[in-house]
Amino acid sequence: MIAVLLNKQDFEYDVHSLIRAFYPGVDVHIFYEETEITEAYEKKFVIMYEQDRIEITILDENGQKIAQDQVEVTYYADRKETKNHLKQLLYRMISQMKQETLPWGTLTGIRPTKIPMAMLEQGKKNSEIAQYMRDTYYTSKEKTALSIAIANKERHILQDLDYQKGYSLYVGIPFCPSICLYCSFSSSPISVWKDKVDAYLDALCKEIEYGAKEYADRKLDTVYIGGGTPTTLMPEQMDRLLSKLEECFDMKHILEYTVEAGRPDSITREKLQVLKDHHVSRISINPQTMNQKTLDLIGRRHTVEETKAAFFMAREMGFDNINMDLIVGLPGEEKEDVEQTLKEVIRLDPDSITVHSLAVKRAARLSMFKDQYKEMTFTNNMEIMNMTAQYAADAGMFPYYLYRQKNMAGNFENVGYAKEGKEGIYNILIMEEVQSILALGAGASTKMVLASDRIERIENVKDIKNYIERIDEMIERKRQGFMKYGK
Repeated sequence: MIAVLLNKQDFEYDVHSLIRAFYPGVDVHIFYEETEITEAYEKKFVIMYEQDRIEITILDENGQKIAQDQVEVTYYADRKETKNHLKQLLYRMISQMKQETLPWGTLTGIRPTKIPMAMLEQGKKNSEIAQYMRDTYYTSKEKTALSIAIANKERHILQDLDYQKGYSLYVGIPFCPSICLYCSFSSSPISVWKDKVDAYLDALCKEIEYGAKEYADRKLDTVYIGGGTPTTLMPEQMDRLLSKLEECFDMKHILEYTVEAGRPDSITREKLQVLKDHHVSRISINPQTMNQKTLDLIGRRHTVEETKAAFFMAREMGFDNINMDLIVGLPGEEKEDVEQTLKEVIRLDPDSITVHSLAVKRAARLSMFKDQYKEMTFTNNMEIMNMTAQYAADAGMFPYYLYRQKNMAGNFENVGYAKEGKEGIYNILIMEEVQSILALGAGASTKMVLASDRIERIENVKDIKNYIERIDEMIERKRQGFMKYGK
């Protein structure tokens, strides 16, 4: 365990996140000056904020000084600059102590491409952006280049889209065939909830009707049905949902209509036919890994052959924009296992792949019952990430969006690779936070992008039972939010 002692309640999140990045899997506890620390800690970081400087002292488990340094700041003049100086100092001290660097430097947020995107909008050159990122955030050359390349790609894709006047729609289906070991999403096993799915759709349809009326004066650009696993719905239930969307929303001008088919063991010809009948343009078939032993371990409950069969069936039925999600850093997998997955997936010739670095959140079984899994190894490194990029490039797919999460294996990122013209527009819009997203369903978070890039959110409850029983309250939350903030 690591203790952090602050003399002011300020920048706690930034300090906590950066230390966790250097010490993954270690508990980091924040204390304040008046608190007496009684437990034993392997390290203590004492951070003193003063008007003209910040001083950091690192102590070992015996209270002996390991390192001490300070940086001059004008504390209240520019908070962003003060925060950068603090994180730079902390980064340098830990990096020197551990003889280690982080691929993303001091950046701990989930949207690093927003930095180069904003600078491109200001007319900055790629070289100027690269220098700024390396000097300010200590990002590696590889990640600096990746983020700038993606920002340019996103900007090119979005240039003909009047995203500020339009909006996107997200619909959440919170059911899965089974819950994976690493999963923390708002999803529940369909076997438990199969008798309540129609009641869930009743509530969802009610929210759809309300949302469509509120956004009737705006142009709908993209639709994304996610989860969970939307294809846990029976064909007639899926038809009911998609028919309701068509009844309530003007779908004539949408640029992209995605349904995350997801788990291969939930995909049937009948369900795919419903998607075709409703003009769904993009689907995901997500193996995560093509190694059977890993699938069994993480609780996917489908086979590698089922993944291939689902993919071939979708192609046969005319789906020409298929994404596949992979996860790097799964328990027990080494470089050779990841390469095996890449070979199998590329052989299928999908239109895009998304490579996720495993992120184990508190709500996941892998985290809640970590003592049961302490013998597992989780491997991710620059060599593996470079390998995934090379396999994608060899298949004619190039990076087009990127995001990060807390507690990611190797402190890396998630990257979407796509063939030209097959990029997921919704993915870009949600990551860059340039467009309002109307989100419906249990656990859905409506995001309103307002003037001066201000963002406000309206959250639905995650629990399925609560969502069904409190649907009128969810609608009222939206009504009140729209009245307060606009859309």
